[in-house]
Amino acid sequence: MNRPTHGALHHIEIWVPDLDRTVDAFGWLLEALGYARFQSWSNGRSWRLGAVYLVFEESPALTSVHHDRRRPGLNHLAFHVEDTAAVEALATEAQRHGWRLMFGDRHPYAGGTGHYAAYLENEDGFEIELVAIP
Repeated sequence: MNRPTHGALHHIEIWVPDLDRTVDAFGWLLEALGYARFQSWSNGRSWRLGAVYLVFEESPALTSVHHDRRRPGLNHLAFHVEDTAAVEALATEAQRHGWRLMFGDRHPYAGGTGHYAAYLENEDGFEIELVAIP
């Protein structure tokens, strides 16, 4: 592996209320996007793509069991997707893994004209955006 660029993102760690639910919701998506399972321990899992990895951990130090993207902190994660057909296929499959389409009345242009994306939210309140760049 080449040495990462100075300042490049190393990893993101997200605390979750239910690891099994998170593995189902995020695991299939990350693997569909090319991430590989990276680490596994009793209360956590991670997936890696290149030099960057995402960590999901069920921490006993949580102060809430629901993520509120409108509070300070993480609002959402946005991922590049190959094309518009992939956005639609992933958005459809996501519903089988605990995600629901947000802004359905404006899909796939909820981010504005020319921005083709699906915005999805899982039952724990986490949002992802799947973006196809024309």
